[in-house]
Amino acid sequence: MSKKGKVLLAMSGGIDSSIAALLLHEQGYEVVGITMKTWDYATSGGSSKETGCCSLDSINDARLLAVNLGFPHFILDIRNEFGNYIIDNFVDEYLAGRTPNPCVLCNTHIKWDALLKRADMLDCEFIATGHYARIRQENNRYVISRGIDTTKDQSYVLWGLSQESLKRTLFPLQNFRKSEIKEMAKNNGYADLAAKSESYEICFVPDNDYRGFLKRKVDGLETRVDGGNFIDKTGKVLGKHHGYPFYTIGQRKGLEIAVGEPQYVLEIIPETNSVVLGFKEDLEQQQMKVGKYNLIKYASLPDGIELLTKIRYKDPGTLASITNSNDKLNVLFHKSVSAIAPGQSAVFYEGDDLVGGGIIERHVF
Repeated sequence: MSKKGKVLLAMSGGIDSSIAALLLHEQGYEVVGITMKTWDYATSGGSSKETGCCSLDSINDARLLAVNLGFPHFILDIRNEFGNYIIDNFVDEYLAGRTPNPCVLCNTHIKWDALLKRADMLDCEFIATGHYARIRQENNRYVISRGIDTTKDQSYVLWGLSQESLKRTLFPLQNFRKSEIKEMAKNNGYADLAAKSESYEICFVPDNDYRGFLKRKVDGLETRVDGGNFIDKTGKVLGKHHGYPFYTIGQRKGLEIAVGEPQYVLEIIPETNSVVLGFKEDLEQQQMKVGKYNLIKYASLPDGIELLTKIRYKDPGTLASITNSNDKLNVLFHKSVSAIAPGQSAVFYEGDDLVGGGIIERHVF
């Protein structure tokens, strides 16, 4: 048994988890690799060539690296767990007029749970991933903070993790930038990893066409929702659309409607198959309500605490005052933000530290 301990590492076959394996191995951990197969084209209905973290090539790449470094590697089929929870939720959220964030749910409810369960079975003290984020212990809590490389920071998708999960989690890449990881790959004979292209698509929608995915997953959806109304804020009918699930808050392109000035999606009303349109300035809001939240840095939030709040992954964040009411967070931004989308994650920061996050339930419209 290694003095450092035994760690179960999630391996996708890509550069980040591969170099994480190399680092853990060099640091003296006893590494066990595991690749989780979360989906395939047979279940997602895609038509493109199979690529990404669940492809046969990626699984083989992960296994080959484990063989080269001399540690065991397992393949874990969690397609049923993944599909029943993540894909069903993805579909349900769009049918409810919201915009889901499946990566957050997958980390919280599928990947970490699956890793910890198998870690226990394999007598591993720790689990590890190739995320660009940092973790430390402070005031009897495990705290996540942004990665060193702000262009690759992935703390936004980790807000749902529990303290029990974080207690056993390692982020081997936490003190590195992406450029350093690529250089490390080249220097260790893995130049092919450094040259691999990276995908930023949702893994089970590899053609990046969520509308087509919904049509394939829900029988008769297109017929059921086609021909709904575009309306303005007063309820005036502006034209016909192709179905409310196929639109997202803030969308401008692809509306196929001309009313003189550019129109944006302001709200989606599933009950009447209506999509509310308006002008760009109408997207500006200063308040929202957040539910199903989880706290990382603190056990509870002081009422009125001011935190940098992100409403989407690439959002730089806006300072907001947070108050708690009936297990919901009321968020008042210090200046207006654009296109608050129910279903997306609201994530709160104090400096670089991840305070917590939750699901946007609604904005004040």
